[in-house]
Formats: sequence, C-alpha cells, structure tokens
Amino acid sequence: MATGRQRAVGVVLPVIDRWFTVKALGGVDAELRAAGYDLVLYNLGGPGGDRHRAFRRAMLRQRVDALVLMSLALDETERRELQVSELPTVVIGGPAHDLRNVGVDDHEVAALAVVHLTRLGHREVAYVGGQDEAGLSVAVPYRRRDGFTEAMVCAGVPVRRDWYADGRFSFAGGVAAGTALLDVAAPDRPTAVVCASDEMALGVVVAAHRLGLDVPRDVSVTGVDGHEYGEVLGLTTVAQDPEAQGRVAARAVVLEAQGASPGPLAPSAVRLVVRQTTTRPCR
Repeated sequence: MATGRQRAVGVVLPVIDRWFTVKALGGVDAELRAAGYDLVLYNLGGPGGDRHRAFRRAMLRQRVDALVLMSLALDETERRELQVSELPTVVIGGPAHDLRNVGVDDHEVAALAVVHLTRLGHREVAYVGGQDEAGLSVAVPYRRRDGFTEAMVCAGVPVRRDWYADGRFSFAGGVAAGTALLDVAAPDRPTAVVCASDEMALGVVVAAHRLGLDVPRDVSVTGVDGHEYGEVLGLTTVAQDPEAQGRVAARAVVLEAQGASPGPLAPSAVRLVVRQTTTRPCR
C-alpha cells in the first residue's frame, strides 16, 4: 500500500452524541488538520448500525491511510479485515485485541475515587456502573468495576453485592440507580457512591435531592470524566482529557502512515478533582 496516498484518516465511532466521543473527536480533528490530513467519519449508529459495511467501506476501498477506532470492541471478522487492510490503527478508549490503545488506566480511575472516600472515613460505599451497549467499549465498565472492588478490598472495606447498581452510563440511568440505592432507611443506605461516569454521578445527585437527602452531608458522590456540567455543579470526579487522547491517537497513526515504526502508547493521565459532593460521613 502506498502510504500517504489519500492524506486522510478514517475515524470509526459507535455513536456520535456522547461527551467522550465529541471531545476525543475534536482532538483527532485538530491534530489531523495540523498535519494536513482530512478526517473521514464513519458513524456506526449504535447497536443497530451496519458495522460490517462501515469497516469494508473504510478499509477495503482504501479511502484512508489509517484508522482511529473509538471505544470499539472488535469481533473476529472485523479484526481479520483490519489485518487484511494493513492500515495503521489506534483505538481510543477501552483496549482492543492486538491493537495499540490510547486511554486511561480504568483500574486506577476507580481506585482514586475509593481511596479518596475511604480516607474521609467512608466504610459504606456503593458503586454505579453497568454496560453502555451503544457508546462505550465493553471492557471499560468491567475494568472500572473491578478497580472499585479491588480498591475496597485493599482498604479493608467490605463490599455489599446489593450495592452494585446499573446506571447504563447515562444521566437517566444514574437517577434510577441512585433512587434504588438511596430510597431506604439510613442503616441500609450507603454513605457514599462511586460512579463510573460523571453523567451517572449527576443522576445520583439528582436522585438524592429528590429523596430529600443532602449531598454531601447524607451521601457523598464521585464521578469519572471531567465533564463540564460536573464542574458547574461542584462534582468530585476523576478527570481525564479525551481531547488530548484524540490528539495522541491521530499523531500516532499519521506517523505510522508516513513510514514510522509503531511505538508503545502510555496510559493517559488522570487526576482526582475534589469539589463539593464529597465530605466525611455523618454516621
């Protein structure tokens, strides 16, 4: 394949309307424009989209010099098509088999939230996660849940099975999960909730307020992402930078398309941002 022939990079998205996707896509676009490359977008349109057709259009017709896949877990056919195409490829988000990945350490993300809460004195901590079939790699929710569990065990804090709730990685799902966890008497109600995304965390905050609970006096809440809405509403979160991840991924595939050897990509940085939704437990 003649590298640099099209001076275009294909970006394959599961859906286009998620906060992480929009931010990462902005980073990819900025880096490609700076390098003189066009961005060719392939939106799979969620679970009902025609993934196979999109992959064949992007790769077998050789319309692009490289691919950036966003939050996608690939099946065997898709992996085979990637191998046949020989296109430089990087995944943003959760890991994919045999492909370079730009993303955060999801175990670390959850552990930072747990360490923050347990150091405040919380021993009754619930978790809101679950799957997002439309817009997130299936590996990410599992890794964040496992990171939460392992961090709780390391802190010597027991984990109740009935305090794992499915928030579907959405605001509405967070409201539903928060209601289920918090609409009980105090002895059976957690003093803190770790959420695997900011959107779910904001939903849990709304659920608490609807139930007449004060955040953080009655329940502390943490999220993951660094969503601008979380900043406005004072949400404690583990922040990442999807725009920077998009830039790193775009730079990597462009260099490889130009003939450079692919090198390892380090996990992206995260940081705990403490705001107004966490404090010491009152009981």
